[in-house]
Formats: sequence, C-alpha cells, structure tokens
Amino acid sequence: MKKILNLLVCLLPLLGLLASCSTAKLSKTTVYVVRHAEKDTTPGLADPALTTLGQSRAVALRDQLQDKAIVAIFSTNTVRTRTTAEPLAKELQLPIQTYDAKQLPALATRIRREYAGRAVLVVGHSNTILETAEALGAPRPVPTVGDDEFNYLLEVTVPQDSAQAATAVARRYGATN
Repeated sequence: MKKILNLLVCLLPLLGLLASCSTAKLSKTTVYVVRHAEKDTTPGLADPALTTLGQSRAVALRDQLQDKAIVAIFSTNTVRTRTTAEPLAKELQLPIQTYDAKQLPALATRIRREYAGRAVLVVGHSNTILETAEALGAPRPVPTVGDDEFNYLLEVTVPQDSAQAATAVARRYGATN
C-alpha cells in the first residue's frame, strides 16, 4: 500500500503537467489588429512616414499591448506600418515579420498554425484590418474604417475548437482624432 501511495505522490505533478498541456491546446488565439498610425499626407509620397501624432499613437499602442503576452508581430512592408509596430517590437524584443496584405488567408492560416493559443499583433491598413478579422473567421466588428480613423484596435479571438466561431471586438486606443 505504501508503494502505491509513493507512486501516486510521484505521478501527481506529472498529471498536473499533462492537464495544463491539454488546457493550453484548448485555449484561444488572440489577434490584435490595427491600422497604421497617422501618416504624412504630403501629395506624391510613395511610402509616407508617420507624423508626430502617428509616432505618439505608436507609443500608445505599445503601452496598450505590452502586457498582453504578444509573441509575434506582423506588418505589411511599408514605413508607416513598420513604424507603428516598432515601439512594441522593441519593448518585447520581437522581430517585425512582413506579410502580404493581398494574401490575408495565408496570414490567417499561419497565425492559426504557428501561434495557436497565443497572442499576436497584425498592423495593416484601413482597407485590410476588417478583412483580416474576416480571414480569421470573425465577422466585422464595425461596418467600415474611414480614411481618417487611426485608433481602432480590433481584438479577434480564434477558439482552438474549429466548431466554435471566431469573434472580433473593436476598441479605440490613443488620442482621439
């Protein structure tokens, strides 16, 4: 009887570890999706940088998300999106991974496969953030994002159980426009 009790005492931590692993597999993936911050609107600029207000918004994004356990940051290959992601990337010591905004289903598949159960940030454009939520399986949380709206922060929750629907919530961050 004593041997059985000793065996159970030894196996208890292992059972706890196994239980936590199975719970992790059932956890949700959280994808934060934002549009780049305010950009320079000087006519003729091919790849405009952020304005001073945009740089402040990028810092506000960092402040909003630095405690969200983000493990990956994705950005399109433009100065304004990369610069929006940069303060958080530096804070978390993460590389900014580029993605093609014309291939959102591929990005969604990659996030589901490589970052299941974790949190990531995706920085895009006014005409791609709602489409990103849709590519992840969530309905649009707002009908549109206007050209002058830079403060939407979409939180898309993707359950690990594919029988459950993804959801998206639209919040605001930083200064109001």
